[in-house]
Amino acid sequence: MSEYSEEQYLMISGIQHFAFCRRQWALIHLEQQWQENERTVDGKIMHERCHDEDQTEMRGDLLVTRGMRVESRKLGVSGICDVVEFHRHKDGVSLFGRDGSWKVVPVEYKKGIPKKHNADALQLCLQAMCLEEMLLSEIPQGFLYYGERRRRETVNFSDSLRQEAVLMLEEMHAYLERGYTPKVKPSKSCRACSLVEICLPKLCTNVSAVSYVNARIREEDA
Repeated sequence: MSEYSEEQYLMISGIQHFAFCRRQWALIHLEQQWQENERTVDGKIMHERCHDEDQTEMRGDLLVTRGMRVESRKLGVSGICDVVEFHRHKDGVSLFGRDGSWKVVPVEYKKGIPKKHNADALQLCLQAMCLEEMLLSEIPQGFLYYGERRRRETVNFSDSLRQEAVLMLEEMHAYLERGYTPKVKPSKSCRACSLVEICLPKLCTNVSAVSYVNARIREEDA
């Protein structure tokens, strides 16, 4: 398998955007467009608390690190893990400056509740695949922590989930190489997207720009 250069790296967190909406991903990661709303601000605050790289805790046989930077040359991605736990285990991996062997478990924090789609699981799976490449380890599962429920959800890194992540990355790299922003079919999910005013999803349909603008004017006058 060929390796990517750092200039070709994609952000790990981007796969969560891509799985939710390919156009949203392209607007953020290709066109560098962003707009905050209440949901994104709350999520940003939660992650700022997690990404304190000075916070490393040792609790008995558990080592907790925050804001760990990871990458994969094979996949062409890089990013930051919210939390990586290292559990002392006889079948684990060696860590520099630490005695014994350690089992690696990534933990991703999310503000809301578990979603119907698997975008969060794909993001966590990519983190695990990066850690596997960096630490020469096998990571069978990790956890998603949802703020509203205040509990962890187990994610098993199955072959099917890994394959889905790889195929999505291939598509993302292809869009990056072409500099292509795909169109989107408007849905109810568009209302919750902070980029809805930038994206203008209704313009991605066959409706003309003039018709769309006139409809918006009528809505404002109503």
